[in-house]
Amino acid sequence: MTSYAVVVPTLARDTLADCLAALAAATGPRPEQIVLVDDRPEPEADPGALEHPLGVLGDLRARTVVLRSGGRGPAAARNTGIRAVTAPWTAFLDDDVQVGPHWCDQLVQDLTEAAPDTGAVQGVIAVPLPGERRPTDWERGTAGLARARWITADMAYRTEALKQVGGFDERFTRAFREDADLALRVLGAGWRIRQGRRTTRHPVRPASRWVSLAQQRGNADDALMRRLHGADWWEKAVAPRGRIRRHAAITAAGAAALVLAATGRPRAAALAGLGWAAGTAEFAWARIAPGPRTRDEVTTMLVTSALIPPAATWHRLSGAWRHRNAPAWQEVAA
Repeated sequence: MTSYAVVVPTLARDTLADCLAALAAATGPRPEQIVLVDDRPEPEADPGALEHPLGVLGDLRARTVVLRSGGRGPAAARNTGIRAVTAPWTAFLDDDVQVGPHWCDQLVQDLTEAAPDTGAVQGVIAVPLPGERRPTDWERGTAGLARARWITADMAYRTEALKQVGGFDERFTRAFREDADLALRVLGAGWRIRQGRRTTRHPVRPASRWVSLAQQRGNADDALMRRLHGADWWEKAVAPRGRIRRHAAITAAGAAALVLAATGRPRAAALAGLGWAAGTAEFAWARIAPGPRTRDEVTTMLVTSALIPPAATWHRLSGAWRHRNAPAWQEVAA
């Protein structure tokens, strides 16, 4: 029988107990080991916050080890977990997912059917959305995870393949692009990645109305992906290209309007301002139209649609500068 370990990086969020409870309840061969990696910064890492989540594991508690990764991000946390794994397969779960009732059975079937050159098997992600209304912008974004390639919300890798490529690139300090980068390096090393049958539920977690603005930090990770995998990394990773070019154009138009107005060229400033307004309006409507169009949602979309283009452009440019000489990833020694 194929044996496996489960690695779960966590910030001790409220969702962790549900994640571990679903894993404990799943039927089928049990994981050889569960590695729970606490990635809270050391001053914040109160061990008491993990008592309840660990308590729901039942007999799996004896197979569970808790490690600390010091708040360096999910990539570094997963690498901490990889170093502790001795099983031939490492299954990664995020701490805000819930595996299906037959997940252990289905995972072992996925891994048993994997050919010798298969380095990873991806799970099927299901995102429940409200049925009584249209989803919000945040809910639609989370639903996109169901179509994403290689996401570590539920992804099983051969431990050998992980160690061959040096694990996750820890320069990706957010939960964004680190999974695609790893998959591209595993594919580049000659392994294949296939889709499995097991299903994992990814609920939409509550978020601030400004979450879309905070997400623009991911544009710096896109700059690192371009440096590491070339200008066509979007195609290689089967990832949506996004709106960064439009964001840059809108930002340039807004900046030009301000400069032209300050230098006494009102007509040119008005023309540039019209371009900024048109671009911002198009972006806002693209986010408002498919949503519930409540007052709060519309207000949030209008405000963030004006702020996102300059934020995205700034993070992309700063990322390109910061990672301009980034070498290929080398695993940090244990």
